[in-house]
Amino acid sequence: MWRLDNAIQRYAWGSHVALATLQGRPVPTAEPEAELWMGAHPRAPSALVGDGRSLLAAIESEPEAMLGASVLRRFGSRLPFLLKVLAAEQPLSLQAHPDAERARSGCAEEDAAGIPREAPHRNYPDPHAKPELVCALGPFVALCGFADVERTKGLIDTLGVPSLRAIADGLWTKAPSEALAEIVRRLLTMPEPGPLVDAVARAAARPGAGGDRWQREREWVRRLAERHPTDAGVVVALLLELVELRRGEALYLSAGNLHCYLEGTAVEIMGGSDDVLRGGLTPKHVDVPELLRVLDLSAGTTRRVLPRAVSDHEAVYDTPALEFALSRIELPAGSSWSASSQGPEVLLCVEGRVRLEGTPDPVLLLSQGDSAFVPASQPEYRARPITDATLFRATVGTPTP
Repeated sequence: MWRLDNAIQRYAWGSHVALATLQGRPVPTAEPEAELWMGAHPRAPSALVGDGRSLLAAIESEPEAMLGASVLRRFGSRLPFLLKVLAAEQPLSLQAHPDAERARSGCAEEDAAGIPREAPHRNYPDPHAKPELVCALGPFVALCGFADVERTKGLIDTLGVPSLRAIADGLWTKAPSEALAEIVRRLLTMPEPGPLVDAVARAAARPGAGGDRWQREREWVRRLAERHPTDAGVVVALLLELVELRRGEALYLSAGNLHCYLEGTAVEIMGGSDDVLRGGLTPKHVDVPELLRVLDLSAGTTRRVLPRAVSDHEAVYDTPALEFALSRIELPAGSSWSASSQGPEVLLCVEGRVRLEGTPDPVLLLSQGDSAFVPASQPEYRARPITDATLFRATVGTPTP
């Protein structure tokens, strides 16, 4: 087992407080800090403290010892998941991710076209799917998946913007998936969306528009419009479900789920991929036709996940993802918890202090904000909390029999 030294991604939407507080550093930070990465992603692999290698290099040199034979057979010599702490002070981009089949074919197409894999306008820098699970460490707000159509019709009627009602008319006359595809296409291909965004933002700010029922939706439309006054993604956001998570609650995002994380701090685990199709609310590359190709247009299917207890101390967040599994471990001071390793694991301490004891003899001390990698060759380990402690445990998903 090794402690990990992890990279922080300093994107503009990040927090000046959250990650530094987690790691016990002074706040506020000079730059926004958006994501803490724990894993072997080639862009920013974790370093193995005391080893001199990155986790990526260690896996490349000792794939079976680090990953185990089963993971090697299923995924090749790569860690199939990436664990993050995400700290959003401002909204992220409007985006979706492809399924495994489209990731493979899209990557092959762009390779054949001679587009460098690191090119900023590339949609598929790798051939892997990117399912995601985000678990709130405190209040966390997201737009996630298309909302129930009846709800969306009520919101549009409440806003009372004639140009928006005309674009969204299909919600009243067509099948939901057909209507949503048409509305998203029309909005994201508008040559001059600014006037519509302005009209929607003004309507959302109108006193008494919908009463309390739409208060949060109207508030977020106004905030998005302030940051992106000429971006039609602001209006597309009206079609999505506004989800507010409490600590310990999670969202699972399968392929094609159109989403936008708005605010808060969370543990996020995902397939180890950079494949992102963006639709707006970002200065980065946007490819509307390709986004429409991968979108899941099912309405009202957001998957909120609550932890399921599997022992006195551990609770797992069930998802269909094969790339990863995530569980939360609550350890009161004086307790003990042990696990047999079935493959590579990453442990993240988000509260308290804990002593990890390996077999035969590695011992690691983790404090809040610290993380560790447990290789497949570590047959068993035990966690003994020094104070009350909370850990997140990232492992590879188990195929359904």
